[in-house]
Amino acid sequence: MPQAIKRYSCVTGRSATVDGEAFPVAAEAGDGDEGKFLAALYRALKADYPKFFKMDALSKLGFLASELILRDEAPRFVPREDIAVVCFNRSASLATDVQHQAAIQREDSCYPSPSVFVYTLPNIVAGEIAIRNKLLGETSFYVCREWSAQQVFRMVSHTFCDGCTRAVLAAWVECFEGTCEAFMMLVEQQDGLSGLPFSVEQVDILYQNTKLKLWKS
Repeated sequence: MPQAIKRYSCVTGRSATVDGEAFPVAAEAGDGDEGKFLAALYRALKADYPKFFKMDALSKLGFLASELILRDEAPRFVPREDIAVVCFNRSASLATDVQHQAAIQREDSCYPSPSVFVYTLPNIVAGEIAIRNKLLGETSFYVCREWSAQQVFRMVSHTFCDGCTRAVLAAWVECFEGTCEAFMMLVEQQDGLSGLPFSVEQVDILYQNTKLKLWKS
């Protein structure tokens, strides 16, 4: 059965879009501060999920990208075994790993913060999205050398081969050394293609065009 991209979103540290359209956040939100902007976007989405503020930046990016896509889905928060979450990036959880290592080396610290340690695995991003939305299908995280539409297409296509999966939330989520971005797609199996065709070329076009638009804003 063919697959189609039903919706897609992109979040950086200063802008957000869904299906190519800017999502409104107060113009002064964050004032250039990525953390403040992500918090402002969370409030604009009215997500009502206080655990958001305990997440590391990588998980916040993935969470917000998924909220942009799923907030109008119905029914929502109903257990689904046929929806998978598949994420990719190139730096794993290094931003949090560095923070965790710094805490270990502090002489005045008895032990590192458990709240930081929790996020020293990149697959926590997929887990946070799955828990929030009660998605019981496959959750996985792949660390790549660089963005590759071909690899994303291949792994998402493979996920559909289990005979159970009907939809995949697929995301590139990167947060390290000045890069702060999440690009997410909801890919569905459909009898008739009503969304964008799911192909290597289409995935790369959406990622490159959306990223360019956001960083120019």
